[in-house]
Amino acid sequence: MKREKVICAIAVLVLACCASVSAQEFGYWRAAGSTAQSVTGDVGISETKLTIYFANFALVRARDLEPAEASSVFDVDSNSSEKGHLYKVNIPASKKFMHKNTLCGSEDTQWMATYVDGHTLHLAFFSGQKAPTFTLDAISNSSNMCGTYSYTR
Repeated sequence: MKREKVICAIAVLVLACCASVSAQEFGYWRAAGSTAQSVTGDVGISETKLTIYFANFALVRARDLEPAEASSVFDVDSNSSEKGHLYKVNIPASKKFMHKNTLCGSEDTQWMATYVDGHTLHLAFFSGQKAPTFTLDAISNSSNMCGTYSYTR
């Protein structure tokens, strides 16, 4: 009986750890970088919703980003074991946020990449119907990358 309780407790801990790893970016994040402070303010992310400046947008997880892919967009270690995520969003170009700023200028925002590094969330927004290609060369030559933002907990 005691052995079964120990095994059950271990299983619960493993499941709890797995759930927290897959949902690292979920929750409320305070704007940390100057760009985030002047454009988006604080953000909230759930499984199905992105909240920016009191406006909610539908969010669909497209795929995981490998560490090397995340490092092509964010200043993070490409040898990390942490993965980022790519989400499909639809934020109209007409939507204004703080100080009347938009995310992608006159284009609709179609994609959002996330990466959590400790207590820091990195976000990148992209325009264009086609999913972005995450290589250093593609990102450095991309006309679809709208900007990167930093947040903290």
